[in-house]
Amino acid sequence: MPDRMKKQAAQNREAAKQLRRRGKDDEAQRLEDRAVELESGRVTDVTDTVSGLISWGFRR
Repeated sequence: MPDRMKKQAAQNREAAKQLRRRGKDDEAQRLEDRAVELESGRVTDVTDTVSGLISWGFRR
């Protein structure tokens, strides 16, 4: 799993903790579910591909 995805999963979990403290359990659960999905490997990181396409487009 790329470092970007690990970092995002960690950020999602931290945000979920903050939301739970505020009593927003449903939103926190969604963030935790997304973190699990990121860590599972089912999500493809296409950041580099999209960035390359944008750069290519601006060069033309």
